[in-house]
Amino acid sequence: MRGTDHQQSQMFSYLSAETRVRPNHPLRSIREMVDEVLRALSPQFDRMYASESRPSIAPEKLLRAQLLQMLYSSRSERLLMEEIDYSMLFRWFVGLNLDEDVWDPTTFTKNRDRLLEADVAKEFVAQVVAQARARGLTSDEHFTVDGTLLEAWASVKSFQPKEGKQPPPPDDPGNPTVNFRGEQRSNETHASTTDPEAQLARKGAGKESKLSYSGNLLVENRNGLIVNAEVFAANGTAERDAALVMLEQIPGTKQVTEAETRALTRGISWRNVDI
Repeated sequence: MRGTDHQQSQMFSYLSAETRVRPNHPLRSIREMVDEVLRALSPQFDRMYASESRPSIAPEKLLRAQLLQMLYSSRSERLLMEEIDYSMLFRWFVGLNLDEDVWDPTTFTKNRDRLLEADVAKEFVAQVVAQARARGLTSDEHFTVDGTLLEAWASVKSFQPKEGKQPPPPDDPGNPTVNFRGEQRSNETHASTTDPEAQLARKGAGKESKLSYSGNLLVENRNGLIVNAEVFAANGTAERDAALVMLEQIPGTKQVTEAETRALTRGISWRNVDI
């Protein structure tokens, strides 16, 4: 017999998010590692907040939500809040009960920025790397540096001449029409009015140029773990500059030569010995 398509809300529910997440779900092991790091950061959280005031969003929940945004590539805080609201898995990972309200996106962003300004997010990643080292998942050899372009939060329309002629009055002050045809633009003569540190760059010949930064990762090749990250200006030498900076932070006493650094910037695996 065909069942009826009818949904009736129950007055009481005895199910929890914990019982609905399967025991072998990958987020369970990630949650265990994250909670271990957050317990170590608890004294730092205490120093960040006043002892007497209105309770804020728990920093532990903020960091777990931020981690979900990275793992599932949520493109905005508003979309992330929407996904946490209806996803039982996300609620469980963040630490929200099924009947708790999800935060307003603006409130989440402001509280998240407080953690970033206090370098808590950076310390969080450092604790995860230390956790991997303690479990023997990393070494002081066989690394690779790889980089990519990170698009800046600045419109190409803001890329204006540093000095010289003034642009004509816009037809729309909010979103003016701009015609770049026939105009020679470069990072030497132009700069963004909203993000001056962003550089005009492209991934290859024939690709679109965008205002960008260079994001660089140092990867330990044994288990494919990211052990460090740096962001530089997209100036053409950022990958090599990042390699030099990040290699100095690798634990160990053996010297890294310039030849090894060149190999790193080409994405070639190397061994940390003198050559």
